[in-house]
Amino acid sequence: MNSKEDNHPKCAVIARLSALTDIIVSIPVVYSACRCYPDTHFVYLTKRSTESLFVNAPENLTVKGVDLKNEHRGLSGIKSLFNQLRNDYHVDAFIDLNDTLPTRLLGLLFRLHGIPVKKINKGLTRKKALTRKHNKVMLPLFSQRARYREVFYRIGFPLQEKFTSLYGKGLKGDEKLFSEVSSPKCEGEHWIGIAPFAKHRGKVYPLDMTEKIVEEFSHHEHTKIFLFGGGEEECSILDKWVEKYDNCRSLADKRYGFPLELALLSHLDVMVSMDSANMHLATLVSVPVVSIWGATHPYCGFKGWKQTEADIVQLSMVCRPCSIFGDKPCYRGDYHCLSGIPTQVIIDKVNQLLNN
Repeated sequence: MNSKEDNHPKCAVIARLSALTDIIVSIPVVYSACRCYPDTHFVYLTKRSTESLFVNAPENLTVKGVDLKNEHRGLSGIKSLFNQLRNDYHVDAFIDLNDTLPTRLLGLLFRLHGIPVKKINKGLTRKKALTRKHNKVMLPLFSQRARYREVFYRIGFPLQEKFTSLYGKGLKGDEKLFSEVSSPKCEGEHWIGIAPFAKHRGKVYPLDMTEKIVEEFSHHEHTKIFLFGGGEEECSILDKWVEKYDNCRSLADKRYGFPLELALLSHLDVMVSMDSANMHLATLVSVPVVSIWGATHPYCGFKGWKQTEADIVQLSMVCRPCSIFGDKPCYRGDYHCLSGIPTQVIIDKVNQLLNN
């Protein structure tokens, strides 16, 4: 790596403007890049709503919010963004981790000004082969983080892994950040997070079965359960569980923001989550996650950061995975890939982690 010290770019713009999970997944790669190349200034373009995700960011990382619905909408908006970047930074590389129309347009403008551009290889052909109904090619794909690292490599940043947690190895977030949600954790107390929702039906464990898991752990002494969700309907469901079961607290009633939720997550002993953003957030702060997979599959390349196979719950079915994102209707019509998972399997895995 030292042999390339004089050749790598000195100011690189990184773009990942959509999909919360993908933005979260990119953080270990981006933080590693910053630490491998401290003399390079990295500018990360992302949605304004996700700027606060980047807690404890390296000093040579600037996170810039982009508003594709208003200020940076359409070709004129992308041109305006390009001019802002050119005026504010001496950009000499553009790393496109998104490969959507806005980032392609931005990449084209950089190319026209002689600035090197590299974009992600999404591996769509192999993804289709893995998820098709017939003649499925059941082989693991490159992880999304590996795809990100490959883009950095092609533009001149071979990377070493220099990320352990958003708070550093063995460290946790400041308890003061979540004081309005919970008092500090007591010695001998267990904190369990449960995130029962996902964007698509094909990734959601039946809620009545999830409720049984909540009920089970609500009876455990010295145990506190934190329920994660968002939106009016999810908030209503979680509020009912809080009313029914002891020692439960819902974080769906307010938009607390990423710094608070990440700090709280870092103090959990275990998180139970779907294949969703909460799974990835928990792994970023080194919390073990019992993850539940239905229509999707770890082979698609979206396991949590350093997540172990032992903590993954899934059924072996010939139709799985049927999609990368869990957004396709169930071929069978019954979502057995989720409803067929016994609640006791999940409960046992949580207990194993609590007792380690």
